[in-house]
Amino acid sequence: MSLVFSEEQRLLADTAVEFLAARSPVAAQRRLRDAGPAEGFDAGLWRDIVALGWSAIPFAEEHGGLAFGCQGLGAVFEQIGATLAATPLLSSVVLGGGAIALAGDAAQHAAWLPALIAGERRIALAVDEQPRHDPAGTALAARRDGEAWVLDGDKVFVADGIGADAFVVVARSAGRPGETAGLSLFVVPAQAAGVGVSPMRLIDSRNHARLRLDGVRLDATALLGRAGDGWAVLDAVLDRGRVCLAAELLGASQTLFDTTVEYLKTRVQFDAPIGAFQALQHRAAWCYSHLQLARSAVMAGLAALDDATLPAGERARLASLAKWKAGETAHRISREAVQMHGGMGVTDELEVGLFLKRIRVAQACLGDGDFLCQRYADTLRER
Repeated sequence: MSLVFSEEQRLLADTAVEFLAARSPVAAQRRLRDAGPAEGFDAGLWRDIVALGWSAIPFAEEHGGLAFGCQGLGAVFEQIGATLAATPLLSSVVLGGGAIALAGDAAQHAAWLPALIAGERRIALAVDEQPRHDPAGTALAARRDGEAWVLDGDKVFVADGIGADAFVVVARSAGRPGETAGLSLFVVPAQAAGVGVSPMRLIDSRNHARLRLDGVRLDATALLGRAGDGWAVLDAVLDRGRVCLAAELLGASQTLFDTTVEYLKTRVQFDAPIGAFQALQHRAAWCYSHLQLARSAVMAGLAALDDATLPAGERARLASLAKWKAGETAHRISREAVQMHGGMGVTDELEVGLFLKRIRVAQACLGDGDFLCQRYADTLRER
């Protein structure tokens, strides 16, 4: 298992650094927040990202993809975190597109994957129903009505749900909430009768939606895979999303750390740079150490998802570790960044607060620290 990027992956990372620095610096995210577009991202930026081929990274070549794997995605997502760039790459490509790629049949692949890669359509994964992430707790009901399916229930915190063309909805076709058996995946058009989409306001000012399904009737072609057997695909897709989020958190943490160290060198107090004070040096060294540990965990998680020879439980364990460690490190570094900047750290004048808000949302997305620690422990018991 390699814990460093290959030459091709480093080239991709370098391209991402140059492109996002020019097209989507942190200042652009501030302007985007103030403008408040419903989609939560710059459509022109997204078109340019598609033109670079980033939307094709995880998909097989027969669908028009690049088959560049999760490590390729990780190289991009780290730079997305470094600039706070808002894009539907996670929601439409990694999560929604990933579910269709893993569970869909040939007709569903042909209907969706080329359009997602080309950026012509967007799809969002709707999984959460409670304030905390709990995919096994899905209660949204899917019942048969002849050859059709009828869906009833609510989803919340649907990333990039506003403006999406369709949703991959996790529904319960059998069993009880808390059980992994009995979950099914459905592609639900946003314009289907009975579908209601409303915005949710979160502190990172991104596109999040509440999804209401009221007697939504779908034909049999909307089902991804077999009814009741959706858990394995869902678990794999969520792990891809978790590790991509971990890479984003790593990028945000690195930028915050670099920004704070530079501030320690230039801020003068008592006729000396505050970075000369031993107490602050110790705290900065502590942050640096944990940042390196987080990088190792994220690289291991990315490599594990690309290694088909690893048992599923091992991939799940390393994915959980990656997001937990990246989230914990981001939490601590963002806290230290605010403290070391003093009162300025929480003002809108500095970029520190923008990173802090995005980090807090990304930490909770697809599982917070408690969820991931429990999942890690569960994978050890299943060995």
